[in-house]
Amino acid sequence: MKRILAVPLTVVTGLFGAPVAPARAAEPVPIQLVLPAPTGPNRVGTVSLHLIDASRPAPWVPATPTREFMVQIWYPATSVRGYPRAPWVSPGVEAILNPPGSSVRLPVTHGHIGAPARSGQHPVVLYSPGLGIDRAASTALVEDLASRGSIVVTIDHTYEARAVEFPGGRVVETAMPTPTTPAEEEQLLATALAVRVADTRFTLDKLTLINRGGNPDVARRPLPRGLRGALDLSRVGMLGHSMGGATTAEAMYEDRRLRAGLNLDGSVFGQVVTAGLDRPFLLLGSQSDGDEPDETWVKLWSHLRGPRHQLELLGSGHLSFCDYQVLLPQSGIPPGDLEPLLGTIDGRRSVAVQRVYVAAFFDRYLRHGDGRLLSGPSRTYPEMRIVA
Repeated sequence: MKRILAVPLTVVTGLFGAPVAPARAAEPVPIQLVLPAPTGPNRVGTVSLHLIDASRPAPWVPATPTREFMVQIWYPATSVRGYPRAPWVSPGVEAILNPPGSSVRLPVTHGHIGAPARSGQHPVVLYSPGLGIDRAASTALVEDLASRGSIVVTIDHTYEARAVEFPGGRVVETAMPTPTTPAEEEQLLATALAVRVADTRFTLDKLTLINRGGNPDVARRPLPRGLRGALDLSRVGMLGHSMGGATTAEAMYEDRRLRAGLNLDGSVFGQVVTAGLDRPFLLLGSQSDGDEPDETWVKLWSHLRGPRHQLELLGSGHLSFCDYQVLLPQSGIPPGDLEPLLGTIDGRRSVAVQRVYVAAFFDRYLRHGDGRLLSGPSRTYPEMRIVA
């Protein structure tokens, strides 16, 4: 079974429902979508940064000589009073994903824009989304990690994501070509992977600059108070969904600054499949239903020389590893229509189970915790099957 690397644009465009139909009396009130609240002891702050890498061109856009993309930092905060909560996506991206007149309103996150960071040094986790999806895709998981004491950095891969908004309101939409042959698809994925890995490594470089008191944002917009020195860059992990999981594995192979990696239901490819890794790696997949195992996971597994784990979330589908698992059901789409994408597991329960297992993995390998959930079946979380 190949785990899907690309999410159809029909899933991420006009995502949440038909426009509200005009009514003679009162118009229907759009449904307000909500994300599950984080469960850790810390409030969450967030800030977005505009980065430019002048050493390489933009993919698929020959006229653009430099690579630009957005990242967003989520971190444990002190006081959040007076700092507004961030929207799930920026206004320009929302206008594309959920056009005006829609029957729903996209959620507000639990991250407070610019709130001061909590004192101390915190482990760092990078996040890469699925192919064609933006950095907000797994906000429920990201916020929870930040509330538990990690600093999480989400990456928008411009020209591949459906839409990325830059400061000032400029929106850049996808420029990925549509492959028509297996060879073209293979080349597109190879290009996307190389770009994503370079984005990841450049982001790591800029996190080092931030930790020293620098500001890599193109316009030098102010950074939150306390962020300097708060990133423990000796304890850096990464996770990603779908294509983001493949990015995590390949970035770990190419950059030893990444000490632990977690793949959420993504087939893997690149050099890492045969070269392997000597650091902790977790493969967390959707329910296989007796299908043939993903051959890329089988190959990678045999070359993992460090601590390795494989889990299967029973009742899940490929999109059970991002926010759509809780947002789409709220939008009024019939469950039967969602089952091919989300499986049968309740979305909020899926989020709750994933949160504790993802936290356990990074606690064990970035915080020296016991991560005991990884050691065997749990009566509390019977939905998670320990494969290996």
